[in-house]
Amino acid sequence: MRAHIPSGHPLARLFSALTQHTFMTELGIVDTRLIDYLSGLLVRFVHIDNIFPLRSLAGKRLEEVAEMLAEAEAPYRKASSAREFHRHIGDFTLFWSGVYPEALRVLRAPTRKDHLIDYCMQGKRSYWIASQYDDEPYREEAPVLRRLSEQFELCVYGLSRVRKEWENIDREGAGRFSSRLIC
Repeated sequence: MRAHIPSGHPLARLFSALTQHTFMTELGIVDTRLIDYLSGLLVRFVHIDNIFPLRSLAGKRLEEVAEMLAEAEAPYRKASSAREFHRHIGDFTLFWSGVYPEALRVLRAPTRKDHLIDYCMQGKRSYWIASQYDDEPYREEAPVLRRLSEQFELCVYGLSRVRKEWENIDREGAGRFSSRLIC
């Protein structure tokens, strides 16, 4: 069972406001569905169980993109399950590339399976694959995943700016900072 933070929770509201401010004000991106998806990603990934929810057929927790890809493309995998794997690979690569790029040195270390995986290229590819599932119940999310594929680098940059904004909270104090937020 995945951990869940309700949309009205102060942390969810903070991530929503930071993401809106960064994408709308700084980057001029007014795609509310894309912004909502990105703020939801930040909220989901607060819990480590949501960063590493994928399991192999044997039940092993998958922690590397190479492992996730092997499972997503396994012949026994159902199409809807493969879609979820690819959506998560997109989320995983976007999160680490945008929010914590310094972790890529460890995630892609020479001793790891992900050493030769380009997180940007793989994130774009995985979002594109997931976006191809555009029938119900995926119809509404498919266009957002397609935009994430097309604008992956911009989203990486935007999420890095969101991180800088939340780091400013510590330096400025929550009171002064909150007056700059949209919501």
